Amino acid sequence: MKKLVAYSSVSHLGLCMIGLFALNPNGITGGIFQMINHGISTSALFLLVGIVYERRHTRLISEYGGLSKTMPVYATIFMIMTMSSIGLPGLNGFIGELSILMGAFQAAPWLAVLATTGIILGAAYMLWLFQRAMFGPISEVNTRMKDLNPREIAYFLPLVAAAFWIGLYPKPVMEVLKAPVAKLVRQVNPEFYKQEALAEGQHAAAKAGMAAMGLPAEGGN
Repeated sequence: MKKLVAYSSVSHLGLCMIGLFALNPNGITGGIFQMINHGISTSALFLLVGIVYERRHTRLISEYGGLSKTMPVYATIFMIMTMSSIGLPGLNGFIGELSILMGAFQAAPWLAVLATTGIILGAAYMLWLFQRAMFGPISEVNTRMKDLNPREIAYFLPLVAAAFWIGLYPKPVMEVLKAPVAKLVRQVNPEFYKQEALAEGQHAAAKAGMAAMGLPAEGGN
């Protein structure tokens, strides 16, 4: 279980690197965002693995199964953090991954394909882990495992709240990142803003030409 969570951690940081090396605002913002998301989802998943290790003293997936029957609260939090890790819309991982893919596509479409492949593989093995551990037949020893106690629930609540808050309302974090990311892009990839300004100038010229010919501008009535 710990190895699979570690693989998902490496996958997250690989996405971060793709976003950073896209050298555009979407990619870099997504890369930084994904670092924050990684700290939320992966730390929660390692905690969840540690909890069952304390109860059973093993991390082997084959030793588990059907835990949702005796540990429903544990299974619910495990599901939320797994979905956060694989980037389900509505949770924090989706925002970072979407921004990274947009930045990667702007830089080179094949980068976006590469990143998407990693996301799909990550989702496959994390969902496989969840299915094997939480569903199916349950052994006698696992029927005696206790669900989360109030102390354990208390230290998961901030992580679950952060996953939903960032996933549903990422604007405050995006606003904090906007200015420093723009400054960084101007330093490392000044051509990006030159090309953007050129495209905006061409668009403005096209609108002016249409207005001169008496045609309605794009988006006009």
